[in-house]
Amino acid sequence: MTGRPVLVVGEALVDLVQRVDGSVDEAPGGSPANVALTLGRLGRHPQLLTSLGDDDRGRIVRAWLEESGVRVTAASAGRTSTATAVLDASGAATYEFDLAWSVDARLAAPADVVHVGSIATVIEPGATEVARLVAERRETATISFDPNIRPALIDDAAAARARVEQLVGLADVVKVSDEDLHWLHPERSLEEGAAAWLAAGPALVVVTLGGAGAFALTASARIALPAPPTTVVDTVGAGDTFMGALLDGLLEADLIGADRRDALREMPAGVLERILRRSADAAAITVSRPGADPPTLAELDAAGATPEQRP
Repeated sequence: MTGRPVLVVGEALVDLVQRVDGSVDEAPGGSPANVALTLGRLGRHPQLLTSLGDDDRGRIVRAWLEESGVRVTAASAGRTSTATAVLDASGAATYEFDLAWSVDARLAAPADVVHVGSIATVIEPGATEVARLVAERRETATISFDPNIRPALIDDAAAARARVEQLVGLADVVKVSDEDLHWLHPERSLEEGAAAWLAAGPALVVVTLGGAGAFALTASARIALPAPPTTVVDTVGAGDTFMGALLDGLLEADLIGADRRDALREMPAGVLERILRRSADAAAITVSRPGADPPTLAELDAAGATPEQRP
């Protein structure tokens, strides 16, 4: 499966996961990289436009992505970035970062969907270039955005919120966690925040609620779904997996590309519900095992099968 070309723009790094027992695992990660990885494992072969150091960690990250069908195009950095995830007893993570981020938009290949998010959209020197790329590509591509806010990295909250609002206004598809939406708009309820974003331009706004599931808004529908039952090992990469599977579902439904913008806005509620359920199934698989380890297409198909269809 390949279909329409996909471009993901943003950070790739190494996650240092500190568990409750004091052990530390080191593994590749980064929100946009995890989205690209999910798409690669689902057969989409995306390009990831990122920044990596010419070091052992950078080579590990590149190999991890390429093994799953991701084409990595990286600006050279002095070192490969790291994110230390400290897990609590429930498996939830808080993060500390050692970051080196820039992007060379000239290396971006043509694409029918461009996904951006997280650190790459709010941290300079790359953030301005990312916003410029999104504005340019909107004429030819579906724009997807997940803010994935990291407050520990943000010195100017007002500037970060303004940049997020700019990208929401350019996006066709927005996925945001409840925590991020509360941080961005503490004065609003989740419903109010999602509705305000929908009114700003996107065709689809999805709010993920962790263990409580997710809800989605379009101009004609509101759909809420519970999270599938699962045993949580940790939550690293769960939202990114949901995002990647959401894009995969929209690709499968032929709702991606600037020429399909009207069809995306008019997406039937039943189609959206199926895509959301599949995205939630993908995230449930990721949280059931350690680290950012999204499912393959075969694993996701098995998760969504009825009991009599499963092997």
